Amino acid sequence: MITNHLQIIFMVSILRPITALPMAPGNTVNLLGTSPEKDDGKILQRAKRGWMWNQFFLLEEYTGNDNQYVGKLHSNMDRGEGNVKYILTGDGVGSLFLIDENSGDIHATKRLDREERAIYTLHAKVVDKRTNKTLEADTEFNIKIHDINDNEPKFSKDIYFASVPEMSDVGTSVIQVTATDADDQTYGNSAKLVYSILQGQPYFSVDSDNGTIRTALPNMDRETKENYQVVIQAKDMAGQMGGLSGTTTVSITLSDENDSPPRFANHTFRLSTLESAEVGAAIGRIKASDADVGRNAEMQYSIVDRDGQDIFTIITDQNTQEGIIRVKKQLDYERKKTFSFKVEVTNTYLDPRFMYSPNPPFKDDAMVRVTIEDVDEPPVFSRNPYIIEVHEDTAAGSFVGVVSAKDLDADNNPVKYSIDRHTDLERLFNIDSVNGTITTLKALDREMSKWHNISVVATEISNPRQTTRVPVFIRVLDVNDNAPEFAMYYETFVCENVKSGQLIQTISAVDTDEPLVGHKFVFSMSFSNPNFTIIDNEDNTARIITRRGGFSQREMNTYLLPVVISDNDYPIQSSTSTLTVNVCACDSRGNVQSCNTEALLSAGLSTGALVAILLCVIILLMIVVLFAALRRQQRKKEPLIISKDDVRDNVVSYNDEGGGEEDTQAFDIGTLRNPEVMDAKKLRRDIIPEMLFPFGRTSPIKDNADVRDFIHGRLHENDSDPTAPPYDSLATYAYEGSGSLAESLSSLESGATEGDQEYDYLSNWGPAFKKLADMYIGKDTERET
Repeated sequence: MITNHLQIIFMVSILRPITALPMAPGNTVNLLGTSPEKDDGKILQRAKRGWMWNQFFLLEEYTGNDNQYVGKLHSNMDRGEGNVKYILTGDGVGSLFLIDENSGDIHATKRLDREERAIYTLHAKVVDKRTNKTLEADTEFNIKIHDINDNEPKFSKDIYFASVPEMSDVGTSVIQVTATDADDQTYGNSAKLVYSILQGQPYFSVDSDNGTIRTALPNMDRETKENYQVVIQAKDMAGQMGGLSGTTTVSITLSDENDSPPRFANHTFRLSTLESAEVGAAIGRIKASDADVGRNAEMQYSIVDRDGQDIFTIITDQNTQEGIIRVKKQLDYERKKTFSFKVEVTNTYLDPRFMYSPNPPFKDDAMVRVTIEDVDEPPVFSRNPYIIEVHEDTAAGSFVGVVSAKDLDADNNPVKYSIDRHTDLERLFNIDSVNGTITTLKALDREMSKWHNISVVATEISNPRQTTRVPVFIRVLDVNDNAPEFAMYYETFVCENVKSGQLIQTISAVDTDEPLVGHKFVFSMSFSNPNFTIIDNEDNTARIITRRGGFSQREMNTYLLPVVISDNDYPIQSSTSTLTVNVCACDSRGNVQSCNTEALLSAGLSTGALVAILLCVIILLMIVVLFAALRRQQRKKEPLIISKDDVRDNVVSYNDEGGGEEDTQAFDIGTLRNPEVMDAKKLRRDIIPEMLFPFGRTSPIKDNADVRDFIHGRLHENDSDPTAPPYDSLATYAYEGSGSLAESLSSLESGATEGDQEYDYLSNWGPAFKKLADMYIGKDTERET
């Protein structure tokens, strides 16, 4: 703030043409009118001029108690007589600016701020107070607010964030920060800024003119220090003392570059695995570290020794960047117990700028030692599979071949052999459980089966769970043990009018044996035949030729021709097959007209008809058997008691509903009233009972027999009853003695005499029958009333 009052001297000049008068000091602006003037004795008329000024100057931020004096307007038309009035209009007149209309003094009523408004435009004129006539025309002028250094520089952000690659060269640009100053840029040094670094040296520097931050040290390593806080100051007044300043903070992060090679913290790794580990199984992990991050820290591992490359492989876990060692080839403790190989690690993505730096090579290696642990393994056969050949004429018990298995473990346990009988269902072979010798149990026939595939099982005697199976393929070699025979059944005919030397049939042969050089058959006749002869074609076929003509069905309708067929293998096998030649009547062209065999076939039934008749007979027999079975099932009696636990009374079910006491057809009511006269053999009269035997019942024991006698009597009756079921049954008896003082309590006989019945005697039976006496005696009393 400016506390001293500055007087601004405005100078007014009366301009002559071309030449200007020197400005006179003072705070007054003179408004010039017209006046005559003499020049060399001549009277000259001077033209009227207007205002000869255009602005006032006023310092901002005035701190005085009185109104701030701006300046003074004065016209030469004002002769001090008080007839002139000064009028001021324009921006802020009345609120910011006031003018003394008599003297023309202008004052500012408030403290002005240039940053809010730098120039005010006003208009001034002079009028005659009496006539209100304009003495000086309206003229525009400005009041310009002079700047003082009252605003400090400000940055657009309180905190800036920036990054720069590590290991950057000195002078690498990081970020540019810019501050602004609200003071006048065109006046003085109030808004001239100078940038400097207050915190962050010696790592960074800043350009004093434009605020660009640059690296100041070479080889700044992110792995050593990653984040830096830099404080930048902007100061006005060109950085001179007394200037105002502002600061900001810049957070600078060194971004990662692949400048750090991977390193093993431990250069020796020891792993162990079972020899039974499957191919592809992971046996362990090794880890190298890389100070870089992200993509620059990705690594790849490799096995560089030949010893390890054949047995193991290594891959990289992309999540943990660990090297996973896996089994590449099946391990064998008995063959090799330990492996040692070198593993090398490198970065996946290399930066050429750092590959040839003075640092050590951009890779590292470590030694890995893998120990194989023994596992009790099953026996191992010397071959897999076995292929054995045996001739088909081999007798039972003959030697076929030998299989051998061994326990390769350190214990070398003995092994026993066996044949899986599921693969030898016919039990053709046997094996010695000790030495593995395979022999035949039956003679083999190649014509039935050329190959036999069996499985031999080797089992450790000390640990039967350790077993191994091996396929044994036994090939049966051919032996010439089968004679050739006709290839098919031949229907041979000869015409009655045939001539001598005529071909009547071509025959061929087959042999189930398979000689190495192929079949070669020889055809001949067992004896000389006057009617036919055979000619061998030497291609495994032969021709049957007539030796005469004039055959007749009446003389002989069928000729049997024995043909001997031999092979050429060792030993030679031969057979005699009979060819049947039928004599037929033919036309002149040799076409068959009729044969004796055809007549026989036409007189009988065909094969199809015989089969149809046989099927019909079988179907009829099946129907008869089924019908007989159904009839027997219907006649079968259902047992009286199905279960042994079914102990109950013999109950007869009639499946009808009684009609009450009015129903006199279903039951004899008299029998119910007098059980002593009940007819035991009397059945129901309305329906047929379902019970096989009538239910017999004897009359009750008379003369008040003892209960013991009653039970013995019933027992005797059941034992002697011929209709009793042939199994144990439980009979329940409810017998009420006839010696009760109350006589019978049944209501069956009360239907006819209920109206005349007297119940007074109930009152003599004692307290136990008091309730009953009250009911019936009271009932009789009401009836009489």
